[in-house]
Amino acid sequence: MLPERRPVVLCADDYGLSPGVSRGILDLARAGRISATGSMTNIPAFRAAAAPLRELRGTVGLGLHLTLTAGAPLGSLPRLAPDGRLPPLGRLIGLSLAGRLDPGAVAPEIERQLDAFVAATGHPPDFVDGHQHVHVLPGVRTALLAVLAARGWQGRLWLRDPGDRPASILGRPDARKAAVVAGLGLGLRAAARRAGFPTNLGFSGFSDFAAGEGLAAGDRFADRFERSFRSLGPAPVVMCHPGEIDDGLRALDPVVASRPLELAYLASERFAAFLEREGLRLVPAPARAAAPSLRAVPATEPAGPDR
Repeated sequence: MLPERRPVVLCADDYGLSPGVSRGILDLARAGRISATGSMTNIPAFRAAAAPLRELRGTVGLGLHLTLTAGAPLGSLPRLAPDGRLPPLGRLIGLSLAGRLDPGAVAPEIERQLDAFVAATGHPPDFVDGHQHVHVLPGVRTALLAVLAARGWQGRLWLRDPGDRPASILGRPDARKAAVVAGLGLGLRAAARRAGFPTNLGFSGFSDFAAGEGLAAGDRFADRFERSFRSLGPAPVVMCHPGEIDDGLRALDPVVASRPLELAYLASERFAAFLEREGLRLVPAPARAAAPSLRAVPATEPAGPDR
């Protein structure tokens, strides 16, 4: 009997960011080369891209990629976006760490983005994460958990925890960035568990997004991305950012040149062979999530304060 393949969620971020990004993600989803994707429902391009998501339900995890640092809010957000534009990441982090990010000021936009997802797909998201990991920030996480709990969605969705064991982080590309995000997210898992929402256990896929051109650049990306699957946790998520380049992408996001490299690699026979060789199976949700009834926070990872 062949050994059972190890389940892992491969999540493509930024669906709806631009037509080219959405098109690339859809192609990978239909080919079985990713198993989840998070949607940016506040971006105008999401409206046209939303309908095809319905065909993926049940085979691909469909989530909300909560967006507070790109584009415009879906409604009035006077304290966070007084000029009608969401703030850059640096400002949002500064407000959060200074204790000046009032959950009450963030909650209306979370509500609106969730409503837009439900209206487009006909069902609540399978999971929630954040563009640039904003969902883990103090202030944002409190608002998010309160909104989800008020809707009675406990047990219906999971939250993405971008933390991992230090030893695992250090063995992968862009360990510094991964460590910073993990630090910002300390306490998220424990807070989510108390609120009734499971999380993944293990997270990777960080990249410096620097990319050149040509075959060598593609090979370098492939080598680095495959290292993201080292030392996976018991219920792991690996993120990726594939897509085609277009004007909409250039206007909204600094991550441009690496996206077609990711798209080409994930569509390649090399990636299929890698999954086969490593005994990995792509699944739409973490196979063993950290839910209140399932397990406690691992002793190897401190829960941290509920910030």
